Amino acid sequence: MPAVNDRPNPFQTVEGWAKLPSGRTWGSTSAVAIDKDGKSIWVAERCGVNSCANSTLPSVLKFDERGTLVTSFGAGMILSPHGIHVDRDGNIWVVDCACTGGGGAPAPQGKGHQIYKFSPKGDLLMTLGAPGGGRDSAFFWQPNAVITARNGDIYVAEGHSSRAGANARVLVFDKQGKLKRTWGTFGKGEGQLDQPHALAIDSRGRLFIGDRGNDRILIVDEQFKVLDTWYQFSRPSGIWIDARDSIYVADSESGSVNPPHAAWVRGIRIGSARTGVVTAFIPDPEAKPPSTSSAEGVAVDAAGNIYGAEVGQKALKRYERKK
Repeated sequence: MPAVNDRPNPFQTVEGWAKLPSGRTWGSTSAVAIDKDGKSIWVAERCGVNSCANSTLPSVLKFDERGTLVTSFGAGMILSPHGIHVDRDGNIWVVDCACTGGGGAPAPQGKGHQIYKFSPKGDLLMTLGAPGGGRDSAFFWQPNAVITARNGDIYVAEGHSSRAGANARVLVFDKQGKLKRTWGTFGKGEGQLDQPHALAIDSRGRLFIGDRGNDRILIVDEQFKVLDTWYQFSRPSGIWIDARDSIYVADSESGSVNPPHAAWVRGIRIGSARTGVVTAFIPDPEAKPPSTSSAEGVAVDAAGNIYGAEVGQKALKRYERKK
């Protein structure tokens, strides 16, 4: 099934919604999530550029529903914040991909390739992976996304490269951070992955894997049995599933980074995680960007407002229903 482009757009774009402190400008961001309160927004931003490697700015930011910055932390810790997740207890998980600049070269000063669990106040509660990364089971190499299940298990999607032989897998840890299993190898077949870039879990506990390099979403059960494969949501950079099992999928690369699928269009597709039917589409407002554009990360608050975290355009956009 090809990507679905011909759906109505019932949303209007609000730019400049989140306000940074005076003198600070937005950098690239692919990481956005909703606080436990359903209203506040968490963003991991790349320090005004596309990396925090040489910055002392805090990269983890919390905004209230009016766009006012209320909390920030993480200065000097994170090289390339890539994914963010808020668990059921309100803790903040941040993925440091270390995948910007140099195509994923070794991280400076032995940093990066880790996942951090913070309290809402910014206290470090847990670290997964070793600084500087590696390619065996004890390390991460370019992790992309993290999510927690109802039982506390931690799922990590790893592998930001499409080069043959790259890491491309999902790892499962228990709530204490002990590795339970890994799944997936690099490739294009069933049970294989190429840039597993996003993770989401629906009300039935099914795991949705944004297999971006293969232009598909894989739906698996707890034993990683593949239940379905979807192409209609286009090339998935970000996935969000709300409490009603509505699914929001961000495509930030079709037509520019991913030219072979010329008929696929960047933007946010909205539909049902139960049926796979696409019901709405928010197209990228940039018609011909030089590279990545539109939302790479996506999140939806309790009121139904959609937030798109953009790498190429260095922005956090808000989408509200048209009145």
